[in-house]
Amino acid sequence: MPQVQAEQDNTVPKGYNTPIPSGILTPDSVETSLGTLSFNDGVPSKQSSQKVYDFLDTARAAEVFLLAIPMASLEALRLGHAKLGITQSNQVLLFNKLMDSNSLFLTGNTDTVYASAFLDLERDGPTVIEVPPEMGPTTVNDAYFRFVTDLGIVGPDKGKGGKYLILPPGYKGEIPKGYFVSQSTSYTNWFIARGFLKDGKPDAATVAFKQHLKIYPLAKQANPPKMAFTSGSGKVFNTIHANDVHFYDELKPVLDKEPIAFITPELRGMMASIGLMKGKPFQPDERMLKHLIDGVAIGNAAARSFFFNPRQNDIYRYPGRLWKRAFIGGDYRWLIDDGEGGRNLDARSYFFYIATVNTPAMALKMVGKGSKYALVDQSKDGRALDGSQQYKLTLPANVPAKNFWSIVVYDPQTRSELQTSQPFPSKNNTRDKLLMNADGSVDLYFGPKAPEGKEANWIQTVPGKGWFTILRLYGPLEAWYDDSWQPGDIEPVAQ
Repeated sequence: MPQVQAEQDNTVPKGYNTPIPSGILTPDSVETSLGTLSFNDGVPSKQSSQKVYDFLDTARAAEVFLLAIPMASLEALRLGHAKLGITQSNQVLLFNKLMDSNSLFLTGNTDTVYASAFLDLERDGPTVIEVPPEMGPTTVNDAYFRFVTDLGIVGPDKGKGGKYLILPPGYKGEIPKGYFVSQSTSYTNWFIARGFLKDGKPDAATVAFKQHLKIYPLAKQANPPKMAFTSGSGKVFNTIHANDVHFYDELKPVLDKEPIAFITPELRGMMASIGLMKGKPFQPDERMLKHLIDGVAIGNAAARSFFFNPRQNDIYRYPGRLWKRAFIGGDYRWLIDDGEGGRNLDARSYFFYIATVNTPAMALKMVGKGSKYALVDQSKDGRALDGSQQYKLTLPANVPAKNFWSIVVYDPQTRSELQTSQPFPSKNNTRDKLLMNADGSVDLYFGPKAPEGKEANWIQTVPGKGWFTILRLYGPLEAWYDDSWQPGDIEPVAQ
């Protein structure tokens, strides 16, 4: 960086009585990426000012996209549930036959029994969640996808079951005893539970949810509404936010519903600069609409770049390999050096563009509990994975997963399960009868056709489409954390 010399400049410019540091003056003409900006004694021309305003409107629209992905994503989840009739806290979307590729759901898995519900603390007030014993990782997130509480095996009940009480923002009322209590920063909250397969089947978890999961307003604890479970398995529905200009429309109802303190004044101001304000109409004129369309396109390209063409080297899980982390920096808040370096905004956008659910249990070391992830979208030769090609992935013996491991394949467009003739584009060591190698390792195959004799270990891909995959370990063991066990690279196979 050039050394600052302004204070040593003894030149007395025309029109001044004393030396003026040159660095504080603006020339009459300045070349920029926006073109030439013109000034008359420091006063920008109207044309130059308009160029700057156009740039700021586009840049701020792009920044709102990147900063508000968590907010729009959770709202899209809520809307997807509402279209299936899930609008009350006692109504639960239950994937009793697992999640297949029909539903559009950011990197959902095919390996646990999801139970999903939405809380409205503005309408219902403090809300109780009763969870059964032996629940898998379960979480409540607020309307910005911030962590509210964990439940189940990674929560304070430690898998023994218990009663949780979620309080609305600003709640000052009496808090009864006998609950694990959390206060949310928003009225809308998402409850997402995972039940484990037993003998490779979802039946036991499904029964546990239907018999023991209870969600109801505290005010109705004497006579709670009956739970209603709707199957999500096999259903066609969308829970993913828009990547076009309608993205901003998805933010508006969240702004209108949630309290002012829900997001920071800076983010609220950024939204206001493009016309998004609580309680006021969002009616961009023709000029602003043009910049919103441009801004969302740039923001979408940036979010996709963070994952598919990253410039953050700490995204990679292992030296010399292409597996990526879910939580860059290892902090579920994406704080750099516990906040001394601020927040890694690109890492947060990267995560929420690809995934859902935010909990410290996914970032912290919890041997034998919770879940851990590694993602990859390139083969060993550094090329994007191609659905027309054949590939092999070797997982060494003794995969360090107490509960199970799985591989699920996803569509880079939707970031949802890849749609093929296989309803479950995945392999799971407890659900599937996989062919094992003599040394205990397992070879998995990817391609449009199964290699002869390897059908049990094959996941179908689609010619003309890309794909990426996620390795999941539930109940990760020490070998995952110390890297003494590592997955192989995805290698092209000659056809």
